[in-house]
Amino acid sequence: MVRRFVIAASMAAAAAALTIAGLGASGYATPAILDNGTCESLSALTLPDTTITSAAATPAGPFTAPGATATTAAPTLPAFCRVAATIKPSADSHIRIEIWLPPVDAWNGEFLGTGNGGAAGIISYPALVAGIQKGFTVVNTDMGTTTRGLDFSFGIGHPELQRDWAYRATYLMTVIGKAIAKAYYDRDPRRAYFTGCSTGGHQAITEAHRYPDDYDGIVAGDPANNRIRLHTVGTWNWLATHEDPESYFPASKLPMIHKAVVAACDKLDGLEDGLIDDPRRCHFDPMSIVCGEQDGADCLTKKQAIALAKIYQGPRNPRTGEQVFPGMYPGSEGNPLGIDRALSTPPGSKMPPPGGGLVAWATSWKGPGFDFDHDLDAVLKELDFIDDADPNLSAFRDRGGKLVLYSGWADPLIPSADTVSYYEHLQEQMGGAAKTENFARLFMIPGMGHCAGGDGPNRFDALAALQPWVEKGTAPEQFIATHATGGKPDRTRPICAYPKHAKYKGSGSIDDAANFACVVP
Repeated sequence: MVRRFVIAASMAAAAAALTIAGLGASGYATPAILDNGTCESLSALTLPDTTITSAAATPAGPFTAPGATATTAAPTLPAFCRVAATIKPSADSHIRIEIWLPPVDAWNGEFLGTGNGGAAGIISYPALVAGIQKGFTVVNTDMGTTTRGLDFSFGIGHPELQRDWAYRATYLMTVIGKAIAKAYYDRDPRRAYFTGCSTGGHQAITEAHRYPDDYDGIVAGDPANNRIRLHTVGTWNWLATHEDPESYFPASKLPMIHKAVVAACDKLDGLEDGLIDDPRRCHFDPMSIVCGEQDGADCLTKKQAIALAKIYQGPRNPRTGEQVFPGMYPGSEGNPLGIDRALSTPPGSKMPPPGGGLVAWATSWKGPGFDFDHDLDAVLKELDFIDDADPNLSAFRDRGGKLVLYSGWADPLIPSADTVSYYEHLQEQMGGAAKTENFARLFMIPGMGHCAGGDGPNRFDALAALQPWVEKGTAPEQFIATHATGGKPDRTRPICAYPKHAKYKGSGSIDDAANFACVVP
């Protein structure tokens, strides 16, 4: 069901008709159509809890995004209507959104919601650019936060901001965006898609789980939907390398470690190509690169090797031995946002906030340290509204929704074992692998780091693979990914629907996807 808002003469009248903050209203009335249909006239729209801050026609040509540096190349865009709005579902809320609308004759008739990264705090202009270039009406949100990157301190003492970031901002971005599009085009979008990676992957699964009517097709990349447990990984890695100062090793050793891992596990798939096809088969032992008595640039000490083994193992409950969250797989060492984060502070430095600040949202956590037994249970109970790790997507499935999941096998920030685990639990919940594949498929990408980068092919269009599934019922069996060096493509490889993987046919270049087939391992 497409959610619509009443466009009323006053905010009070609209708010009376529909209380956004409740997130439970249905039967929305069709918004009134604009008198003149111009972009600028959208500024006169009155929507519940929403202020249109700008609405301006943007001519075709180079577009310089706010905050872009002089070295950032300005993309050339077609003409579009650019609308900005602020949504306040609570007194503490300040959710910014932007929606870009192509002219009616250039619109593909479809709506595209897009995700953000980390703590958000900014509009993702690259996501908007990519959407408008494909003819979508495209929308993005800053998720209502006041910090950026991996700084989650915005939520300390601000429970409404926590809920905005966790699910409310993405939902409201969607329904307000659709209302604006309805008013501008005098019709509803034909279909609605969502795509995002990392926090954007979390947003994607949140929409499928909590608001299954919002989108017809969803792409969730490297999803951070098991959020609370995920945010303990950084603390675990830091403790592994810092509790004993002799366990610490400099980040300069990571290339050496990565080289040793690839040398040990590259050929396990029968092909020497510099990639670990499935790291679950790689049982690299850090003790194999121990120096002996002396430390060195090309080896580890015994204590450093033990610390590395703990990082591969991942957080565990010290009392029960239960796995709290998977560790990163061997082969992830050289990619950013993993071990390098733990090693960025030297021995003797003050411990960073557990969970990058997310744990600090919980009033039940007293600090300064973090107990992976009692503290974790208390934090999980208090902040359970943030996670969307529940694999029951029956409502999304039953209304015909399609989901494409993907993850880099060498993602060090959100270890990919959790994405595989989520998908396998989804299969159990939805009646088995065959039934699940009718609406949800997973694609695992060898060598790829967090959402991009790494040794393997990592440039692809998952949305393009999803659209024929939604529109024609053609389920994706594979898509083609490209690796580039210095901006020049040098390898292509099929990315196969899990559990299949790309197997070399035995002849032709190993850098050409045509010489591989998707097979069951």
